[in-house]
Amino acid sequence: MRRITLFAATLALGAMAVTLSGCHTNPPTQQEVKAFDYGPLPENYEQIVRDYLRYKLTDPTAAIVEFKAGPRKMVQRDTVIRNQQVGWAVCAMVNDKNTRGAYAGFRPAVYFIRNGKVVAHNGGWDDGPVGAKYARDQCKELGFEVP
Repeated sequence: MRRITLFAATLALGAMAVTLSGCHTNPPTQQEVKAFDYGPLPENYEQIVRDYLRYKLTDPTAAIVEFKAGPRKMVQRDTVIRNQQVGWAVCAMVNDKNTRGAYAGFRPAVYFIRNGKVVAHNGGWDDGPVGAKYARDQCKELGFEVP
């Protein structure tokens, strides 16, 4: 009986988290968007992302990173489970190897770059289903429709 109650509570919390992921605060005004500090356009954005991934992936030397869109100025609105992010956004599809050495499939990810560093990301291998949804939506906003 206790296992069923714990399982039901876990399901309820999971459903609530997915529901809350869509709860946004008021979006920034156009004036606020123009005033944000995005930092300079990162000419070497591919290298910046690869350097960031070096410490995040199982096998960074064998991982396949395909850059699909960006960099473009982007503001991610503040939500219940994601903080506001501001920077040059880059959409990439990342295929890392699993612990058995096999490629695990491409996953979308969006990286926010400011002043030469990745300051936030959505999607990829270390982010859950909410992050994957953010990455898909942001890639689309950047001009790449994730298959």
